[in-house]
Amino acid sequence: MGKKFMTFWLSQTILQLGSEMTSFALIIWSYQQTNSAMSVSLMAFCFYLPFILVSIFAGNFIDKNSKKKIMLLSDLIATICSVLILILNFNGSLYIYHIYAYNMINGLMNAFQSPAETVAIGMMVPPDKYAKASGYSSFSENLLTIVTPILSTTLFSFMGLDYIIFFDLATFIFAFFVLLYFIKLPENIKSEKTGILDGCKEGLSFLNKNRGLLYIILGMALLNFFSRLTYQNILSPMLLARTNKNNEVLGIVTSILGIGGVLGGMLVAAKKNGFKNNLKSIFFSAAFSFLFGDLLMGLGQNVYLWSIAALAASIPIPFVFAGQRTIMYNTVPKDLQGRVFAVRNAIQYCTIPVGILLGGFLADFVFEPFMQNSKSVLAESLRNLVGTGSGSGMAVMFLCTGVLGFISSILLYINRNVKKLNDKDSPSIIKQEVQVR
Repeated sequence: MGKKFMTFWLSQTILQLGSEMTSFALIIWSYQQTNSAMSVSLMAFCFYLPFILVSIFAGNFIDKNSKKKIMLLSDLIATICSVLILILNFNGSLYIYHIYAYNMINGLMNAFQSPAETVAIGMMVPPDKYAKASGYSSFSENLLTIVTPILSTTLFSFMGLDYIIFFDLATFIFAFFVLLYFIKLPENIKSEKTGILDGCKEGLSFLNKNRGLLYIILGMALLNFFSRLTYQNILSPMLLARTNKNNEVLGIVTSILGIGGVLGGMLVAAKKNGFKNNLKSIFFSAAFSFLFGDLLMGLGQNVYLWSIAALAASIPIPFVFAGQRTIMYNTVPKDLQGRVFAVRNAIQYCTIPVGILLGGFLADFVFEPFMQNSKSVLAESLRNLVGTGSGSGMAVMFLCTGVLGFISSILLYINRNVKKLNDKDSPSIIKQEVQVR
């Protein structure tokens, strides 16, 4: 990988560490104030809602303006919000609705920053290194998943929220000046005036003409929905319920999920020339994750099986991300990438807030009561598979997402429009494009 990308990747990883530590600390603070799991879910909902809505319109702005300036401005506004939280907390006037507003502004800024960063990486990395770059991103994201809760909890316990935000500010200053003075991008900015909806229309038009890409994005939206129903939503309550609130088991399984993601990212980054078949990387990896991760997580009743399930679920995920990013980089023209990636974000992540809210509802009002109270043949059969007691209904939800996610992944892979992408995305074509350039 080039020096420019490695410098950018490292600085952005440090920036994300500070931002995620603040976000995690605010979750702890909010739960201490409200003792409500719903308040935590609403924090996530407040982030994703503006992110999805604004992503519909952000693409045209990203393509027509400097990606570097967009990232700098987005990070600056998000950091100003952190400073306001710091001031409110210092004065003893911080309330939960301030956190909701903070998350909404962060979601708004991320709608611009995320696709701008994705396009910027495509500018810095040659086509045959797209998968490798995605592996580095997955490695850092999953490493932060492991490190962030530990650092945030420790600092919050001994030093408080204020010092975590000070650390966040320090990481911002470092990353801001690295991006400002050391990262130069070959920007190709067009200044013609267009309407606010034109970028969305152009992005959707491109996807409509490239149905394979559209089906991949829709498929990822469906898989995101399944993952938010279980792993991102009810995994912690299920493990606590099935272990009599054993925090050590929860910590072990959660850490192994992050370790699996790190290992997967390292494996992707270690590949020199990407994947021979990016579609298999996406859908076979997703199918494996659902079949062996979700099913085993639901069937398991001890920390050993849950840990194996965590590895099976998390190691394939960086392969999914790398395959999708590589296909999109190779298929979408550079001057359209901002619009297409922004529309991709709006479509692909629109199911996340629905999954977050629906998962808790289904667990509390459908699956748990069914497994506890029903005397039907189906309920007895399921009890023989997952066991009895509190948490068994949530375990059944993992069985459902495992089966549905596996079937969906296979059906998407054999879709006629998706299969056509193999012709446009072969390694030989990519090598030719590199040689021509």
